[in-house]
Amino acid sequence: MKSNSYAPVFAIVVGEHSGDTLGAGLMSALAKKYPQAKFIGIGGPKMNKLGFESLFAMEELAVMGIFEVLGRIRRLLYIRKNLTQYFTRHKPDVFIGIDAPDFNLTLEEKLKTQGIKTVHYVSPSVWAWREKRIFKIARATNMVLSLLPFEKEFYDKHNVPCTFVGHPLADDIPMSSDKKSAREALCLADNKKILALMPGSRSGELSRLVEPFLQTARKLAQKEANLVFVAPMISSKRAAQFEALKADIAPELDIKIIINKTQQVIAASDCLLMASGTVTLEAALIKRPMVICYKFSALTYHLFKGFVKLKWFSLPNLLANKSLVPELLQAQVSVENIMPLLEERLYQDQSALNEAFMEIHQQLKQNASEKAAQAVITLLNSP
Repeated sequence: MKSNSYAPVFAIVVGEHSGDTLGAGLMSALAKKYPQAKFIGIGGPKMNKLGFESLFAMEELAVMGIFEVLGRIRRLLYIRKNLTQYFTRHKPDVFIGIDAPDFNLTLEEKLKTQGIKTVHYVSPSVWAWREKRIFKIARATNMVLSLLPFEKEFYDKHNVPCTFVGHPLADDIPMSSDKKSAREALCLADNKKILALMPGSRSGELSRLVEPFLQTARKLAQKEANLVFVAPMISSKRAAQFEALKADIAPELDIKIIINKTQQVIAASDCLLMASGTVTLEAALIKRPMVICYKFSALTYHLFKGFVKLKWFSLPNLLANKSLVPELLQAQVSVENIMPLLEERLYQDQSALNEAFMEIHQQLKQNASEKAAQAVITLLNSP
């Protein structure tokens, strides 16, 4: 066992804001054991604040959909080649790829052949589609850290080392989130119904979802005089994109844009209209009703729709293994479909839904960052 004065080098690559949150939690937990540790690779703002050394900007990897990736393929390949060369020359003690599987798994496989220990944090959805990726994961990694309990069962079946660590969000978010205090903190009216519009953290998501979200809000505003709209944005860049789209689509709508306070906005809201993603888990843990939408580019959806084997695509429904919240996909994302779902959830009793969300919260509350760090440390100290 290496002492606390030992200064290991942990290489980490994340591709989006949810990965940045996971990376920051993991860094903090590893630093408790190894205060002199160095962290380098691609990180986000939360990781950078903790002293992470980023070789490239995280936003360069934040691309979803095969055709969207193809438009950036030369740059992505350039980044991966540079990282491979850098980490081959300056070998880290452990490489940790956080999510971004299409980018990270190939990088992990190349580094593992060079004798570098590799971890993949956040399982790709191999249980949902492209199941044969399990063989690449086995070649590329020494350990998978899974956030969801049913994922470990899948890896165990294929004899791939996997540790279920739970989800840091379940550790960080309290079991009960007070709506009144959240509204006070955000200067939002306590006597209004609040609907949060959350069309995603990526540029492509916003470009596809803002119009149906705003058109729905426009119709609701005509019917519900007591309704207030808020739009939490992950960054000033996304806020500017949202404002530009709003100016074209619904300039008359009164929407309060709030930057980098997503969890507070969720807690302050009565209902959420949102893109699918990790943020839907935040909403479930904060225990607010939601309508979840997603739209891929037409070409991406056409290519992959036959390969997906899931009844549901959102995290709350997958974790509950039943339909807790409504999901709308692709052509289903329309004002006509969204309106009645929101109207129902703005005013219906939510006690049964909250009980289901409580079960999910308890299941995922595992002290995830500490468990993930311990799995990395065990691998670091292994022969």
